[in-house]
Order: sequence, then C-alpha cells, then structure tokens
Amino acid sequence: MKRLALALLLALTATACERKAPVSGAPDRIPVTDAAGAATPASRTLAAVKARGALRCGVNPELAGFSHQDGQGRWTGFDIDFCRALAGAVVGSPDRVVFVPLSNDMRLAALKAGQVDVLSRNTSWTFSRDAGEGVDFAGVSYYDGQGFLAPRDLTLQSASELSGAKICVQSGSTSELNLRDWFGARSINWMPVLAPTLERARADYERGVCDVLSADISALASARATLANQNAHVLLPDVISKEPLGPAVRQGDPGWTDVVRWTLNALILAEEAGVTRDTVDRQRRESTAPEVRRLLGGDAGYGGMLGLDDAWAFRAIKAVGSYGEVFDRNLGQESALKLERGQNALWTAAKPGLLYSPPLR
Repeated sequence: MKRLALALLLALTATACERKAPVSGAPDRIPVTDAAGAATPASRTLAAVKARGALRCGVNPELAGFSHQDGQGRWTGFDIDFCRALAGAVVGSPDRVVFVPLSNDMRLAALKAGQVDVLSRNTSWTFSRDAGEGVDFAGVSYYDGQGFLAPRDLTLQSASELSGAKICVQSGSTSELNLRDWFGARSINWMPVLAPTLERARADYERGVCDVLSADISALASARATLANQNAHVLLPDVISKEPLGPAVRQGDPGWTDVVRWTLNALILAEEAGVTRDTVDRQRRESTAPEVRRLLGGDAGYGGMLGLDDAWAFRAIKAVGSYGEVFDRNLGQESALKLERGQNALWTAAKPGLLYSPPLR
C-alpha cells in the first residue's frame, strides 16, 4: 500500500513539473515549410496575390510626386514605385499591379474590406490607426510633418503670426486635428475653412477663400507645384507634427506584413550598399559582400522565410531602383517638387536622416 501511494505521489509530481516547464522552443503553431525545409509564414494575402497573379494597391487619386496619372493614363510617383517594387517581388513583374484610387475617408475601409492588398497612400502611422482601426503599418517610407503654405506677399515669418487667419484644411483628417491641438495649446484664434478633399482645399486656397493652406509638407510641395506661379507661395518654417507615412496592411496576417516590410527594407538596403537599377545585375553576379549576396539572392534560403524565392529583392530593385533613386526621381532634384532628403536621408549620409533598415541576416 505504501509503495502504491509513493508511486502515485511521484507520478503526480512529474505531471506537475511537465505542466510548469513546457519544452523550450516549442512552436505556438506548426510552420509551413518550403521545398528546402525552411519555415515560411502561411499568409492568406500572399497566397491570394499569387493565385490572382496581380497585386491590388490602394493609392491617392492625385498627389503630384506621390501618385499621379500622366496623359497616357500611366501611374507614376513615389508611392506608385513602391507598389511596382512589391509586385516585382511577389508576382515577378512590376507591371502586374492594379492601382485602386481611394479617397481619404475610404482608404482604411477599403483595405480592411479586402478591396486592396496594401495601402500605399500618404497615410500617417498613428496610435489610433494601428491599435484601433484593424490595420498594421509595415514600416516608414517617408518621414513627414505638417506645415503651412502661404502667399509670399503676406511676408509671414512663422505660423505663430496667424492669429485670426482663415486656414484651408481637409476635413476629418489628421491635419485638422493637429491644427486644433497646435493653435489651442498656444491660445491663438483661427478660422478653419474645411474641404472634403485636399484637392478642394488647394483649390480654395488658390481662389483666395483662405489665407493659408495646411497639410503635410510633402503634400504642400505637391500643391505648390500645380499652382500657376510657384514662386508666389512659400512654405513657412514651422513643422507642427510628426507624420510617419508608410504602407499599411490588414491586421491578422503577419506573413504578409513581413513581405511588405522587407520589400521596403530591401530598397533602403540597396541604397546603403550602393546597389542601383543599373548595377543590380552585375552586383548579383559579382558581389562578395555578405549582405549584398543575401539581398540579391546569391545566398539561398532567405526568400523562403517570406514565402518567396531568393530573387524577390533583386526583382524589386530591378523594377524601380534603390530608395534613393525612387526619391530623387519622384520627389527630389530630378522632380518638379525639388524636395531635400532631410529626415529621409540615410542614417549614414553627410547630413544624417532617419532612414534605417534592420540588417538582412
């Protein structure tokens, strides 16, 4: 009897220990594996895009430099180039992408409803969107901030001089909320002139309905580029908010978030490593730099971690070039906007910016 009791006691003790100390490294879920046996995320969105053979990308209907249709109906711009890079990485060609124009108030709803696979549309990464809207941001593609565009003949030196001013701004936007916070904190009286779209706010400003226009500085530079006399308008030096812009995806599909995030990182890493659209073929063949080999598919196995082949980043860079090329072509000195890199410079630049990618290893 004593032996039986002792055996039961030992069995119960062993069971309790097993419950308290699960096997180290046990996975929460069984991973999918590629042909080489590497773990890959089981992404519903990635599977759908591959089966469809085309990426659906939500974009701004009209924002010069970021998203714009030319006279032949071809989409161009900074956000457009990211969509092309992602299509190249995932479905093999930058031309296999469907651009879906989305208004400001419909962009997140369209993403959550599955009408688009990714939103590449000047959308700020904020707490309420990330935590409360059911979307995830895959990274920051452009560091922006809200500012003011004013007629040069007003001779304004700062937004603090705008007491009593009429300010055109898009209704229901982050920009409207920022204005209320900024002026309220300084007890400055102002009058909002609300418009349903940024294009309408720009038109109201151009017609003299308001004294100044307020939006993200990138959008203001875009708006100024469309005015009849660009030199008659100036950007005030004030930056009243942080507006990290980047591609957004639906929550609940971390494998797809990884694909979008690392496609953006690949363009940044390409600039860091001096890989361009013109040199990517040669560097893929000849480079001995470990990270460049991993980036361009010289070392096998890294694409499989994303559910892609090893040439995914090579195709993305081949499609649009490095981040620096994309910026210069659409927003920088090669464009009508002539924006400085500023915060969007590499962290290693002579004038360091905030642009930084985690290592690919």
